[in-house]
Amino acid sequence: MTKLKDVYPLYLANEAQQPNTDLEVTDKYTGEVAFRCALADAKTIDAGIAAAVEAAEPVARMASYERQDVLQHCVDCFKERYDELAFALCVEAGKPINDAEGEVTRLIDTFRIAAEEAVRMTGEVQPLDISKRARGYQGMWKRVPIGPCSFISPFNFPLNLAAHKIAPAIAVGCPFVMKPASRTPLGALIVGEVLAETNLPKGAFSILPAHRDGADKFTEDERLKLLSFTGSPGVGWGLKAKAGKKKVVLELGGNAAVIVDADADLDDAVERIIFGAFYQSGQSCIGVQRIIIHADIYDELRDRLVARAGKLVAGNPHDRNTFIGPMIDVKEAERLDGWIQEALGSGAKLLCGGKRDGAMLQATLVENVDSAATLVREEAFGPVAILSKFTRFKDALDEVNDSKFGLQAGVFTRDLFKMFDAWDRIEVGGIVINDVPSYRVDNMPYGGVKDSGLGREGVRFAMEDMTEIRNLVIRRGAGAALRYLGE
Repeated sequence: MTKLKDVYPLYLANEAQQPNTDLEVTDKYTGEVAFRCALADAKTIDAGIAAAVEAAEPVARMASYERQDVLQHCVDCFKERYDELAFALCVEAGKPINDAEGEVTRLIDTFRIAAEEAVRMTGEVQPLDISKRARGYQGMWKRVPIGPCSFISPFNFPLNLAAHKIAPAIAVGCPFVMKPASRTPLGALIVGEVLAETNLPKGAFSILPAHRDGADKFTEDERLKLLSFTGSPGVGWGLKAKAGKKKVVLELGGNAAVIVDADADLDDAVERIIFGAFYQSGQSCIGVQRIIIHADIYDELRDRLVARAGKLVAGNPHDRNTFIGPMIDVKEAERLDGWIQEALGSGAKLLCGGKRDGAMLQATLVENVDSAATLVREEAFGPVAILSKFTRFKDALDEVNDSKFGLQAGVFTRDLFKMFDAWDRIEVGGIVINDVPSYRVDNMPYGGVKDSGLGREGVRFAMEDMTEIRNLVIRRGAGAALRYLGE
């Protein structure tokens, strides 16, 4: 039987250190302390940044195949430790075991993609003689590592969202310091344990659990050249304001909508929407929150969604029959329960669910919700979705866009013209046709617009953010021809 250790270290300049056991991490289902790990103080964070600065040149000078070897070692180790990683997610995040195993698979995918991309970083030869004054000039450019990076990862995908920062950094040759979420640090620490087995230059990485109040250096330190943050919009935009001159990449919240047109395959739509709304207890920034249904099929689809949601098993995340596990803590469950009650008090109709027991909140569907309700305007980040109806496709697109968020959207339609209309008009980072917005493959560009963030993840696209273009111009004109030595 898989078990966790009682105590875990932090990683400073590639090495495990145990200065304390100050951070208690709970089992999110039982509420009991599951393990303790070291907590970094300001001095330790400063030392991690200094080590990353020292490591910048040796890490950048690693050969492509050497960086690939590091990433492939991670892939092999993660496969060997698959059950342990999934078990850790069940405990520290309360993630149902089937979702946990899916995340470990994505962790492996992400590092595998990075291993492949590590030897594909190319540049371009560019003709410059576009006018008479540039005759005899030629250019070429390449990408070079941006330098020491700062990563802050969230609680809901402790493994894969850390991977989407760590793996591209190794692929391009950037040292980094990472602050994992203090409620779910173990995934990132296990990645650190695996990285410590490699030949990365000293200082190439530090993984430092820290409380938010003492972690200003991750954002404000001018020695860091890039900040990549995944988390809530309120925190993310605040960090950007403090980040100074460094490049900032933000993967923030969402309020994802799915449109179901009259020609949709309802059997398929029901299964995918139930998954999108309630997988990992709705704690996903691309989880389905708004379900916008054509009037001709509204009643049938509503009734089928309600019936299907009512069959979802809630309970112990270690049980393979469980689909709904606990939210990350009681406070978050109380928040969302309050939003549901607020909507019901303003005339909304509860279709199913709506009951809370501690951190457990039932799969909940609601209709007739006022468009000004908090449940409509903000990110729910839990197991609840809102149903509404439309008659004109244009109105459905407008309803999707009536949000300050813009991460991803889904559209169930068999009409090619509507597909392209949605792609043209919906103001989000990604459109998913005949599936839910919750779908993501780890090599695709992923990110949002409006309050949902800046920049894109997906390994190759994150690698671009972690590099800078360095140009070279060569003059070969008359009187300045390059000559062989000895002529």
